Amino acid sequence: MLQGLIEAGRGGRGLSRRSFLRFGMSLGAAAGGGLLLGFSLPAAGENARRSVIGGDASETAGPGVFAPNAFVRIDRGGNVTLVMPKVEMGQGVYTALPMLIAEELEVPLSAVTLDHAPPDEKRFFDPLLGGQLTGGSTSVRYAWEPLRRAGATARTVLIAAAAKQWHVDPGTCHAQHGEVLHAASGRRASYGQLADAAAKLPVPANVALKKPEDFKLIGTPAKRLDSPEKVDGTAKFGLDVRIDGMVYAVIVNSPVFGGKLVSVDDTAARKIPGVRQIVRVDDAVAVVADHTWAAKRGASALVVAWNGGSGATVSMEDIVADLAQAAANGKGAVARKDGDVDKAFANVKTRIDAVYEQPFLAHATMEPVNCTLHVRADDCEVWTGTQVPTRVRDTVQRITGLPAERIVVHNHLLGGGFGRRLETDMVAQAAKVAIHVDAPVKVVWTREEDIQHDMYRPYYYDRISAGLDVNGKPIAWRHRIVGSSIMARFAPPAFRNGVDPDAVEVAADLPYDIPNQLVDYVRQEPRHVPTAFWRGVGPTRGTFVVESFIDELAGEAKIDPVEYRRSLLEKTPRARNVLDVAARAAGWGAPLPKGQGRGVSVMHAFGSFFSIVIDVAVDDGEVRVRRVVCAVDCGHSVNPNTIEAQVQGGIIFGLTGALYDEITIENGRVAQSNFTDYRVMRIDESPPIEVHLVKSGEAPGGIGEPGTAATAAALANAIFAATGKRLRKLPVGSQLKTA
Repeated sequence: MLQGLIEAGRGGRGLSRRSFLRFGMSLGAAAGGGLLLGFSLPAAGENARRSVIGGDASETAGPGVFAPNAFVRIDRGGNVTLVMPKVEMGQGVYTALPMLIAEELEVPLSAVTLDHAPPDEKRFFDPLLGGQLTGGSTSVRYAWEPLRRAGATARTVLIAAAAKQWHVDPGTCHAQHGEVLHAASGRRASYGQLADAAAKLPVPANVALKKPEDFKLIGTPAKRLDSPEKVDGTAKFGLDVRIDGMVYAVIVNSPVFGGKLVSVDDTAARKIPGVRQIVRVDDAVAVVADHTWAAKRGASALVVAWNGGSGATVSMEDIVADLAQAAANGKGAVARKDGDVDKAFANVKTRIDAVYEQPFLAHATMEPVNCTLHVRADDCEVWTGTQVPTRVRDTVQRITGLPAERIVVHNHLLGGGFGRRLETDMVAQAAKVAIHVDAPVKVVWTREEDIQHDMYRPYYYDRISAGLDVNGKPIAWRHRIVGSSIMARFAPPAFRNGVDPDAVEVAADLPYDIPNQLVDYVRQEPRHVPTAFWRGVGPTRGTFVVESFIDELAGEAKIDPVEYRRSLLEKTPRARNVLDVAARAAGWGAPLPKGQGRGVSVMHAFGSFFSIVIDVAVDDGEVRVRRVVCAVDCGHSVNPNTIEAQVQGGIIFGLTGALYDEITIENGRVAQSNFTDYRVMRIDESPPIEVHLVKSGEAPGGIGEPGTAATAAALANAIFAATGKRLRKLPVGSQLKTA
């Protein structure tokens, strides 16, 4: 997800990560961004001490706060605050990022508390994503150097302050456990005692960072700092917001995408106790009440007439037909072209052609989308959980007309993001309600509204062909990707020359050595259906197609799928290594009982290398996932505990989507409405998942999305091994029953 924002040139084969980081740091510096040292950030008052996840960095600075850069504050009490540039949605950044600061600052991890960063593109610019966003599995990748440097800078200045007071050479002092020590004289001073003096010293432009062999915290398993408050219920998600005088609203949207509101009879709704107000918002209706239940009952009592327009006749058959026609007739925008594909196909021994399809998917986050606003005459406050705080502020500004500096965004924990909270449609709708309500109003989408008015993972249609030589190796490869362009809407500058860099990711940058390749993209928007990122769109959809098709080629060549991949990965040793680790740990090659199968996938995306092996049992069309083994090379591991948890969660998320889920359109409406018909994998269905971390000295790669992205192909390949049925369409559960 969002990886295309950092790609230049054709199909994701542009700037190296190192080159882009140099470019991004320059851009951040030019913008006065968080990468610039010496920038003083507004801090909490003197001796402020917050819950690890309850802070808000929007207050005015008080005296006695040492803030040498955008990320670190130390007050006279010695309290260390990390101004968190990323949001926590279950991925563990509220532990991993403080570890980076604590390592270089020489304080225990438990000594670091967090404040949410306010909307501020200049100070919290992420060059990997081009803004103040959380997504694309970039949080640790983005923070790896800037946050370590922020901690090291603070430590250096504190040592300089102590040395100046003691009239000694700073080189004779060192930091340890939140203090500066002078070994020769035995003198010591806490960071709190040095805060005032340090705040008066110049901030060095360059400081030395620790060498990896000197790390004490990074790379060690750390318990998550946000767990206690999530366990005892004090953690604040957007849905938990309570404001004095607050009222509640429930939205009713058109059941048809693009439908228009004709009329609404609210007579019955107004008679329900607790209902205060009915607000018409464009082509939706909101019921405002004293509590959510009254608002929900009021919404159910509305008598609404809709005009579905042209969208009212749209079906899945129409959408798929559009995609198939675009694949057959459309001229694709070239994402990658190597060698002479036509000539290579003319000389192959065997040719294989396939069509792969992947459905619309909803995010179905455990916390339905919600937003609380209080719009007053000259200012506004917003409480929500979002991956894009600056976009939230800008959205509210557009609707209310208030100056940006008069809009305060209080960001909260996210009860699941998966890309859904990269969007601000829910904020826009809530703001349109709030301007008619003379009180703070929490706007909540019911689960049904959430699923039926989501912004969906696009339906993708892939035509792919390969030609094999006499040894069964691919020498010609043609891949056409047809689907919606999220980038064209979300980040228009990234959509260049007709190519959506996210849609073609993985497909246009194969780890395999294939001499002649042509990968192109045809943009085909689904009729009226809104689309958005879904936990790694490009790598998720691309890996399913590529790794399933590679398995087909191995089968045609009559070569073991692992050995076939190994033979094509000589130029990508990290990918080959994770394949070897996963295959060995899974017992690849060991016989399985009848009705069981084992499948594999390999992926390079988000700066990480993954290989997954899945064992399944298939009985009368029902698939039971028996075991999952995953090998991960994500460069330096900051917190192995978090990595393992993210991989396990990502795999379960990926299995859920691949096995069960699809959003279907009937008469312009989403057919699914809740977890009854949009399933989530149950505890008793979840398999044992083994995660094997491969040690690496490379810079950290992403970890939040790869587990999801690499899963579906390994699952489909395992089903083929068990049944002999090749499934080219998701979800595999429904396809297996009709195959």
